[in-house]
Amino acid sequence: MSFRRGVVRQSKFRHVFAQAWKAEHCLDDVRVSRVTWDSPLSAVNPKFVAVIIEAGGGGAFLVVPITKSGRIDQSCPMVCGHAAPVLDIQWSPHDDNIIASASEDCTVKVWQIPDGGLTTPMTDAIVTLEGHSKRVGILAWHPSAFNILLTAGCDNVICVWNVGTGELVYQLDDAHPDLIYSVSWNKDGSAVCTVCKDKALRVIDPRRGTVLKVREKVHDGTRPMRAVFLSDGKILTTGFSRMSERQLALWDTKDLSEPMAIQEMDTSNGVLLPFYDPDTNMVYLCGKGDCTIRYFEVTDESPYVHFLSLYSSKEPQRGAGFLCKRGVDVNKCEIARFYKLHERKVEPISMTVPRKSDLFQGDLYPDTASLEPALLADEWIAGQDAPPLLVSLSGGYTAPTSKHRDTLRGKPKLTSQDSGTGGAASSAGTVATAPTSTPTSVTKEMEEEVPQPQPHPRQAAREIDGNTERPRREDDMLTELLTEMKALRAVVLAQNQRIEHLERQLARIEDGDV
Repeated sequence: MSFRRGVVRQSKFRHVFAQAWKAEHCLDDVRVSRVTWDSPLSAVNPKFVAVIIEAGGGGAFLVVPITKSGRIDQSCPMVCGHAAPVLDIQWSPHDDNIIASASEDCTVKVWQIPDGGLTTPMTDAIVTLEGHSKRVGILAWHPSAFNILLTAGCDNVICVWNVGTGELVYQLDDAHPDLIYSVSWNKDGSAVCTVCKDKALRVIDPRRGTVLKVREKVHDGTRPMRAVFLSDGKILTTGFSRMSERQLALWDTKDLSEPMAIQEMDTSNGVLLPFYDPDTNMVYLCGKGDCTIRYFEVTDESPYVHFLSLYSSKEPQRGAGFLCKRGVDVNKCEIARFYKLHERKVEPISMTVPRKSDLFQGDLYPDTASLEPALLADEWIAGQDAPPLLVSLSGGYTAPTSKHRDTLRGKPKLTSQDSGTGGAASSAGTVATAPTSTPTSVTKEMEEEVPQPQPHPRQAAREIDGNTERPRREDDMLTELLTEMKALRAVVLAQNQRIEHLERQLARIEDGDV
């Protein structure tokens, strides 16, 4: 049986093909970082492409609009507030203008990128997180809770932060005896999986600080490993065999005694970075220094991990950015897009399913994770879990304007500077794209109507002296809270529609159509 053809297995992704974009659509003269750290060195969302670059006297990364192409001028403004090289960058899943960066200077900084990109160098972060004693190389935003960020450093410590307040809410300093290689949240953010230099796979509850599951020697090789949680709760790992062959393995968290599937690929030295698409259940393996990108489909049928194909090119990749599903072109049946890092170039690569019809292909695009968070930070900290809220891609996805970002910021405010001045920190260089009066009024209205973070209703109910009416009080509080949320959401939607109408009028005036 050949992995390439799959004999009797039917799949709509069997014929996915990868194609690099033309040279005129690439970014040229990008001095990609040479830092010796196994991270993707890039992060992409529907608005921006960010790349860690070479910088003298500190650490910096480049942020440009995703629509930009051509040569990047050496005077192009960068984000350059770190005192040492940047090791990892990650966009917030709930705000396309917020990015976090981790550095060798032992700090994590959170930046607010203005719509349209940078016009001047950015040196002042809106939040600086200090809690690690050695360099920080891993970032992971919570998939469904707003403003929750996990960091891991070379001090073998995992920290969980509430970015909205800058607080360190959880710290795990005794779960790992050696260097942490990777961290991945599960679907609802109730647990994380980690792999460490001691070759063990761990499933951890970060709120309780307990290790739920451990599997010793996931891969026998001594080189770095990676692990990623799949949407059904399984874990996929990449690593090396005792003979230094690169491996891919699938694990069932209910029983870690043996892998569900294991495949050996080649003997290259590059660490395999897995990029997982929960909508299609496909995994893309991008090896640093490789000239190929392999992609697999994970199913419930044996052998569970099905090789689909590979993309091959002449030049090796230094890293890669993976675009979330909200940013792909649904009209061309594009199901994934990579931004491959060359030595001095960023090259987009599209993964496409061949279809003849021009109609929206619903089977290729199930509802995907939206910008709207399912939980606030305080709710997750109080013990709630929820999967990401979903949005339909039918007709293509249009990212909300900056007003939506300010509205979210009002839930808890990201920084104290965001109150009473239109919701943006002037030190971060934010540029408003909508008419200033209307977004300001929306932000002020949201600040008036949204209550300040309070103890979760369940927590408050527990603090009341126990009696037979406690369940009823709890239900009443939840009902009242849900009613208030629905009313508030209706106000926000109405204001959003009004602002979008005004923005369209403004665009027509600027284009001379009126």
